[in-house]
Amino acid sequence: MSRLRVALCQLDPVVGDLPGNTAAIIASLARAEDAGADLAVFGELAVTGYPPEDLLLKPGFVDDNLAHLAEIAAATAGGGCAAVVGFVAEDLDLYNAAAVCAAGEVRGVYRKQQLPNYGVFDEQRYFGAGSGAEQLYTIGGVRVGVSICEDLWDPCGAIAEQAAAGAELVVNINASPYHADRLAEREHLLSTRAADASCPLVYLNQVGGQDELVFDGASMVVDAEGRVVASLPQFEEAFEVVDLDIRPAYRKRLLDPRGRRRAPAPLPVAAVSEQPRQVPGAPRPGPPRAVRLGPEEEVYRALVVGTHDYVRKNGFADVVVALSGGIDSSLVTVVAADALGAERVHSVAMPSRYSSEHSLADAAELARRLGVDHRVVPIEPAHTAFAEMLAGSFAGRGEDLTEENLQSRIRGVTLMALSNKFGWLVLTTGNKSEMAVGYSTLYGDTAGGFAVIRDVPKTLVYRLCRWRNSVGEVIPASVLAKPPSAELRPDQRDDQNLPAYEVLDPVLEAYVERDRTPAELVADGFDGELVAQVVGLVDSAEYKRRQSPPGVRVTPKAFGKDRRVPITNHYRLPEGSGKGGRRW
Repeated sequence: MSRLRVALCQLDPVVGDLPGNTAAIIASLARAEDAGADLAVFGELAVTGYPPEDLLLKPGFVDDNLAHLAEIAAATAGGGCAAVVGFVAEDLDLYNAAAVCAAGEVRGVYRKQQLPNYGVFDEQRYFGAGSGAEQLYTIGGVRVGVSICEDLWDPCGAIAEQAAAGAELVVNINASPYHADRLAEREHLLSTRAADASCPLVYLNQVGGQDELVFDGASMVVDAEGRVVASLPQFEEAFEVVDLDIRPAYRKRLLDPRGRRRAPAPLPVAAVSEQPRQVPGAPRPGPPRAVRLGPEEEVYRALVVGTHDYVRKNGFADVVVALSGGIDSSLVTVVAADALGAERVHSVAMPSRYSSEHSLADAAELARRLGVDHRVVPIEPAHTAFAEMLAGSFAGRGEDLTEENLQSRIRGVTLMALSNKFGWLVLTTGNKSEMAVGYSTLYGDTAGGFAVIRDVPKTLVYRLCRWRNSVGEVIPASVLAKPPSAELRPDQRDDQNLPAYEVLDPVLEAYVERDRTPAELVADGFDGELVAQVVGLVDSAEYKRRQSPPGVRVTPKAFGKDRRVPITNHYRLPEGSGKGGRRW
């Protein structure tokens, strides 16, 4: 039996910040060296950040990435710790690659074979696919195979090939985005791959927000039986050193009822270090095991990290939120305060002639509990001025949706004025249910820089608020109890225009996230009139969503990178839903 000391370096890179990412990698490498690690493992495309997208079309960017990889490799000189680092390799094509660095140089490169091109991924747009398992590396006397992210999903791919060629440990580096229940999927997959390969598997994932994507980390080590023996926390940077006992794999492979695989072509083995490092002192404690988060806490933490990183990485210090006293704006304000600190959050109540006193009171009370800066800017003077200005053009026509939307647009202008004057980023407050059916005002409540809860269905908004109150009550109970309302006309409620959210959200989940057709929805048991109404609203609101700001992705299929449908689209358009009825 051999023992290998592996450092799991779970970092939050910034796309395009090659010097900053390199400095973070080298700092973690130094920690690993000091801890006596034989191997330090970093994330997929750790040098460039993930996903670099069209930055990869700039030859200078690729060259700079290679120069910074050389700097990282040089940092391994004079020490005993090797490193696996994600970078962009250049040959006749570009490759999503992993470098094995040791003794001051790059000792080998693995090129990703399985290039995802679905959902939020566009890797085939940029990269060529690697042609094989490349080679193995002897690190600390252990034969180690290297693979990247999606390669895990192929049961006959790189990991199987490396195991069959004698790998005793497989390292898989990742930039795997979060969505609800993703961690359970990963654990099941990793357990299967490690057990099939009959060798331990080190899974290293990056953490942090990148535009609408959030990476949750949750790096882990799985033993040859498929058991998770070490795990890192979600949604935070982490550094842990794990001692792995590497037992001979042949016994388990000989007893595998599936029999031996036909011997593959042998893989070359690069000798990095023939013996594990001898580290004086007491043995390290057992491997770390992170506490699993509950479903609401997991989503809430994703919102906090996504908001924090979007604001910080884009150079903003403070944010501003239109705090109406409703549940959506309350949740966004609380997430912002948790992400940035209350001193960085500014809330604005903008009452109109239809705003209720209880909503204004709820907004003020929430701001007081959080300790955020709160101000009241009445929009009635602007509303009156616009009404007078447009009176001649509107002569002979009664009030309708136009006057409701006018109020929302005045609020949007007010928020953007505060943003321009003070440099605050505007956080919008629309949820996924509203975005899906177009229950929003273009250039009104959709105006802003970041949409915190754009992928959170309304029913989940309530659950998140209740969870947040369970760890510290900040949202007034009256906010949770009152019927949802835009308060743009007397006695308005959301359920006067839409089905109740408990009815609406399951239809949206089936149509948007599971791609069920209207006929299939009816066959699934949904009411035909309900389906026609909801599908018509969703389809006719696509143009609005294209003009809305990005926001945190927390479901398996979010609007934006995930779901891409044509704006001009008449596929099985429900009768009577009409494209001409758009609610601007």
